[in-house]
Amino acid sequence: MKKRVLLIGYNFTPEPTGIGKYSGEMIDWLANQGHDCYVITTYPYYPYWKVQKPYNKKRFWFTKEFKEVHEANGTITTYRCPMYVPTVPTGKKRMLLDLSFMTSAFLQLLKFILLKKKCDTVITVVPSFQFGLLGYIYKIFTGAKSVYHIQDMQIEAAQDLNMISSEKVIRALYKTEQFIFKNTDVISSISEKMIAKISEKASKDVYLFPNWSDTKFFKPHKDRNQLKQIFGFKTTDQIVLYSGAIGEKQGLEAIVYAADNFKMNPTVKFIICGTGPYKEKLQQLVQSLGLENILFFPLQPMEKFNQFLNMADVHLVIQKAKASDLVMPSKLTTILSVGGLALITANPDSGLYSLVEKYQMGVLVKAENQEALNKGIESALRRDNHNETRQNARKYAENYLDIDTIMTNFQEAML
Repeated sequence: MKKRVLLIGYNFTPEPTGIGKYSGEMIDWLANQGHDCYVITTYPYYPYWKVQKPYNKKRFWFTKEFKEVHEANGTITTYRCPMYVPTVPTGKKRMLLDLSFMTSAFLQLLKFILLKKKCDTVITVVPSFQFGLLGYIYKIFTGAKSVYHIQDMQIEAAQDLNMISSEKVIRALYKTEQFIFKNTDVISSISEKMIAKISEKASKDVYLFPNWSDTKFFKPHKDRNQLKQIFGFKTTDQIVLYSGAIGEKQGLEAIVYAADNFKMNPTVKFIICGTGPYKEKLQQLVQSLGLENILFFPLQPMEKFNQFLNMADVHLVIQKAKASDLVMPSKLTTILSVGGLALITANPDSGLYSLVEKYQMGVLVKAENQEALNKGIESALRRDNHNETRQNARKYAENYLDIDTIMTNFQEAML
């Protein structure tokens, strides 16, 4: 049955990575099923922390975009709102970013309500957690079913990483979150460990809605050595790749120190692919250590991305100890889809560790432990030593991360 769906969140297509990628693919999938979709968002800025062309000239205005899916008779109407985007996203600046979007999105939502744009379901995406208030407002005025989808446990992450130190502020944030939990029809999140934590806080059931991968596009390639030559490397080179957002919370300086540990082995090449506020600091660290075995690549175009990922001998999924229990890294889904060998920093008490160990689909090393990371990379680089792990990764992606399977279940449960 054709439905009308409203999504609210500041990350959306055409952002190439992270939450914006998943929210964009979610709405595109629903439109291709014949639903009419509406989105209240801002202009694409992530992971660059700068509004991207051609949107940069419009970033101070409210704009509207329309797309029709002729084959399915579905539509996507996107309302973009102005938002403050800090070049260096500190804790206080992130709060200002959230507040600025909350304000402009509220104004757009009021206009949406006054024009009697009634949707069957409203989905708010966390972060930021307070966007659930916008879903609540829309539900009150229209009677729509409200879905609160948690991609990141934002308050805990800010607290654990010392981004917010005031106890009064923390208490106020948790109190607001409790109000949202109480007044939301459906709460969902992306991993079993996160669901357990959220269920305990919310005192209600939480639906598993994991991030996915396009397993038809992202798939294993037989000849890794051929791909290395395409990207300018020798067939004898061993590629250790980190591809994703470059932020402070991951602890990515560990990659630089790992490269320093391997600097006497000229065949081992480290690649950091992506962009973000922490990239310049990493480049400065590389320069200060005089390393020539670590290279920085820009984000790769989608048409080359499958080949690029398949080129790597080892994929790094680096996170700090506390973060690995709160966030299921979106980059991991694509690594699993290509049958990549993921080396993941996570401790035994984390949800990420439990999941990877259960399905034997990656190499696990202790988080925030440089020696363990160095030894893990050394072990992972032993050729043909992890074929079964690669096969398990691809099998898990096919069974649990296929977008059609996940979105079909979501459509039945949420709409």
